[in-house]
Amino acid sequence: MQKIASFTVNHLDLLPGVYVSRRDSLGTETLTTYDLRMTAPNKEPVMNTAEIHTIEHLGATFLRNHAEYKDQVIYFGPMGCRTGFYLILAGDQTSSEILELVKETFEYIRDFEGEVPGASARDCGNYLDMNLPMAKLLAYKYLTFSLYTANEKNLNYPE
Repeated sequence: MQKIASFTVNHLDLLPGVYVSRRDSLGTETLTTYDLRMTAPNKEPVMNTAEIHTIEHLGATFLRNHAEYKDQVIYFGPMGCRTGFYLILAGDQTSSEILELVKETFEYIRDFEGEVPGASARDCGNYLDMNLPMAKLLAYKYLTFSLYTANEKNLNYPE
């Protein structure tokens, strides 16, 4: 079998950032998968499941309610390696074109106060596995050290 696209990325040189992972066609529509890489793979500790789960709930809620993008959001969820998230949008934008959306999403997470949406036994299959303070800290770190200072190295995969 051929390697899938995400396994061909040079993870040794990959920085936290926003990357176009792949583009797929569905009829006449293009679906773009974005790699929202929050930690440097194999160099930094991975995120724990509680903060990932919290970021997933907050990020999905924010994106699916976003005034401009809500109808384009297909999926927002964690990577199995626990170093970031995948965002799938209908359309064919570049990483730099969605950078503001990603910033807005993680600012929402960083600044969130109150009950995490969907964090109840009725709404979630593992509602006790949440860590809002750590999710907020990770959002702050991602914004400060990657998104606010993003350049070509944080927006295009390394060769």
